[in-house]
Amino acid sequence: MTDEKRSSLKRQEDESVKTTTRTRSSRSEHSKRSTEIGQATPPKQLWVQIRLLPIWLRVILVLLLLVGAAILGAIIGYGYIGDGEPTDVLKKETWTHIIDIISGKESN
Repeated sequence: MTDEKRSSLKRQEDESVKTTTRTRSSRSEHSKRSTEIGQATPPKQLWVQIRLLPIWLRVILVLLLLVGAAILGAIIGYGYIGDGEPTDVLKKETWTHIIDIISGKESN
């Protein structure tokens, strides 16, 4: 082999190594060059996302957090801001009393 052939083979090997470690900008430049030359572009890779929590579990978690926030808000509002006992908000009698006041069956 002559020195010219060796140097051209070396350049081809260097170019093949460069194409395997391309950045995004060089990929787009390479795709532009390949379409200009007439080469087919490689197929695009699809992005597949694996969810850590399924959607149904997310919905259940959100609903549970909403219920928890409502209960906590009622405890704080009735027990600490109002004059009642914080645990009284969880009793059925308290809610029937509140509904009776709202509906007009009982006056305060």
